Amino acid sequence: MSFQEPKMDAILKYADPVISDILDKAISEKEITTKDALELFDAKGVDFHLIGLVADILRKRRVGNTVTYVVNRNINFTNVCIKQCGFCAFSRDFREEEGYLLPIEEITRRAKEAYHYGASEVCIQAGLPPDMDGHLYENICKEIKNQIPNIHIHGFSPEEILYGATRLEVSPEEFLLRLKEAGVDTIPGTSAEILNQKLRDKISPGRITVDDWTNIIKTAHKLGIKSTSTMMFGHLETNEDRVNHISKIREIQKETGGFTEFVPLNFIPSEAPMYKHQLHDGIRSGASGNDVLLVHAIARIMLNNVIDNIQMSWVKEGHKFSQLLLKWGANDFGGTLINESISTAAGSQYGQLLKPKEIRHLARDIGRIPAERNTTYQILKTFEKEPETTEALDSIENIEKFGSYFELIKINKFKYKNPRWLSYKNRLPRYITNAAARPIPIGRGMYFLNPTNKTRLNATII
Repeated sequence: MSFQEPKMDAILKYADPVISDILDKAISEKEITTKDALELFDAKGVDFHLIGLVADILRKRRVGNTVTYVVNRNINFTNVCIKQCGFCAFSRDFREEEGYLLPIEEITRRAKEAYHYGASEVCIQAGLPPDMDGHLYENICKEIKNQIPNIHIHGFSPEEILYGATRLEVSPEEFLLRLKEAGVDTIPGTSAEILNQKLRDKISPGRITVDDWTNIIKTAHKLGIKSTSTMMFGHLETNEDRVNHISKIREIQKETGGFTEFVPLNFIPSEAPMYKHQLHDGIRSGASGNDVLLVHAIARIMLNNVIDNIQMSWVKEGHKFSQLLLKWGANDFGGTLINESISTAAGSQYGQLLKPKEIRHLARDIGRIPAERNTTYQILKTFEKEPETTEALDSIENIEKFGSYFELIKINKFKYKNPRWLSYKNRLPRYITNAAARPIPIGRGMYFLNPTNKTRLNATII
């Protein structure tokens, strides 16, 4: 379906003069300021819809009518983590029964299986297990590349890179060089959440700092390792926090040119500790539909001259709403995933595998042309029409063959075992009277909740 740009002068006359000036600046390919972006977040009525229209026009100019996706598999190899972020329902303390750790041979098996079904990428991210061998990440990558040389490893967030470097007592730069040598091709720009230190200290105390995140991202880019960029929104952040976050991404990109895409990530509340237990006044249950549209559109407008690709998260937003986001500045559907654990653990209802043919249908349904890409956005196949032969991943009838997060946490052979477990196990009954109670982080400490009536339990020694 062809797309002709409307005559914006005629349309913008219906907008508020302030909004009209900002959108005129954007449509003229000029950079809008953070103050401009804040004005857009307050748009209502006609102004609201015009923001979507301008974002769609800019999307068309940058990437055309192609909707891209990557065939990939997520491998979240452990949920055991030394940190207890308030938004994370995936992580488990190493003393908990649901903690798991996949051995390298299982990680490699999953990577080989994905490659067999047409995946060009494996995305490797996990928790931060205590007493972790500092060489673990390298060893994972070496074994995958040894068995599947052509697979792209998209692995290890800045948080993981900092942790690995700390475990080996080397600089993040040296650790990144080690990962690159071991086979890491690109890294996820996750663990960014919201790039406001005071807010990070509230929702994820002890999380990687803004300065460390920025330094690791810039260092990776300097070493030729590209990354994604992300933002988690819909919790405690303000519009100003969002705008400043996107602005920081923009400034880094101007300096390094290393971001392949920007991915807004809506907060999934249902199982997130800070929402489930109302740990903060004013905690929201994720962003509204209108808010999600605005975040994607304003991201497109702010990043227009520096980042071509805006990716939506179908896992968080669902298939149909993701389809709508393609009309509000987004151009990329993300990955097939095959396995997804982090959003699933948080309560996402949209599953863990989206078949390529389903992505292609959703794109064609709104008049766009689907195309399979690799991690760095090189087009591998363009599908003007559906292929006559069924692709491997599309032929899967029973997706349960890949397993699920909720099955994984129950598999005995993958249960996490830590050398310090026995000493903790012997001491644990002295601290809580109900073994089913889950530790809930608060500040830099924690308390325990009674799982029956959600009342606070005494955590003193008995």
